Amino acid sequence: MKVPVMFYVILTTLFLVLLTIMVAMELPFNWVFYATCIGQVLVVIMVYKVLKNKYSTTKTFDDFYEDHPIGKQKITS
Repeated sequence: MKVPVMFYVILTTLFLVLLTIMVAMELPFNWVFYATCIGQVLVVIMVYKVLKNKYSTTKTFDDFYEDHPIGKQKITS
């Protein structure tokens, strides 16, 4: 079963938010330290998975934003 790339992004984000909550609640240092180490590993895995993902698009820099394309705007004076 192939795991979608967004799963890694969401997992890492939620874990790091949990880590922030752990620090705010002043949990013991060893818990925070190990959670930080795990978070760093998750970030590396997430970046690897995102960069190795087979994603292609037909968009170019000329398209800019979908709701306000630069190359196709009307100039009114």
